[in-house]
Amino acid sequence: MGQVNKRGTTPGARPSASQPQPDLEPSRCHPSQRRASQAHMAEGERVPFQRDTKIAVLTVGNEVLTGGNRSALSRVLLPAMQSLHGAVAALGLDKQITVTTAHNLGVLGTSYPPSAGAFRKDLLPYLCPILDYQARTGSPFLVNAYPYFAYSDDPKGVQLDYALLEPGYAGVQDPNSRLHYPNLLVAQVDAVYHAIAAANTAASRVVEVRVSETGWPSAGAANETGATPRNAARYNSNAMRLVAEGRGTPLKPGVPLRAYVFALFNENLKPGLASERYYGLFKPMARRRPLVAGVGADGRGGRRGSRADGGGVRSRRGAARTALMEWQIVRGG
Repeated sequence: MGQVNKRGTTPGARPSASQPQPDLEPSRCHPSQRRASQAHMAEGERVPFQRDTKIAVLTVGNEVLTGGNRSALSRVLLPAMQSLHGAVAALGLDKQITVTTAHNLGVLGTSYPPSAGAFRKDLLPYLCPILDYQARTGSPFLVNAYPYFAYSDDPKGVQLDYALLEPGYAGVQDPNSRLHYPNLLVAQVDAVYHAIAAANTAASRVVEVRVSETGWPSAGAANETGATPRNAARYNSNAMRLVAEGRGTPLKPGVPLRAYVFALFNENLKPGLASERYYGLFKPMARRRPLVAGVGADGRGGRRGSRADGGGVRSRRGAARTALMEWQIVRGG
């Protein structure tokens, strides 16, 4: 099960907690087993902390529809969400806690321009019912959005300042909607909004898109363009500023952008691309020493020292598994 901080939380923070992928395995998903497991998680692992932590969102799995075990887990994702929501409702907490799941941008078949955003056709049989559920329960559509990936894949076609959310960048106009996009993050969010509208018109009127993971690596291999401490500091500081302004996206200006920065610590034993190990803001020690310049110990922008070492083992794509490893920049949730 996901972990909850037993030592207290930051006042005003409304963290998320989650049920990890292994609990979705088909062998564990007989309806009676699933209901019992969800009730145990809701009552035994979440309610005792609700008074102090004010948990706002429970996520079921992370990037299930695009993960390595998607063929086995995709069909049980919505039933698991519904069971957990039922357990939360039985405890009278469904008005305080919503149940959802987190996706990556791989659920999109088209993402540019934002107005052409559309989900992959093979995922529509799963996403449309999930959107119906989210519209009915008021839970947000969570997406892990990383402008870094778009830039690193095409550094000549994607301007660095656009990907870093720099406020002075001129921006890009959507040729269809004529909306002006000052940075890539809000463009990615609006691509998801357009995809929801194309897949489920009714849900698009009420379902809010939130960024469950975003960040920028402070180091990487020689061929991983842009993975530097300076760029990581610029991106994370700009992301915090963007959310603190309380504005929405060009398509949804009245819905303040909500986001989580990933991650609290580097993960020096993580396999794969070198950059995957360097998304952390802080060293994993008792002292809250910042890893990237421009991110102070309180999470706000500040001119502090820069390091790109650190430890801790946790997948960047598993951020929703524990609220302790997320750095929330949502103001009051």
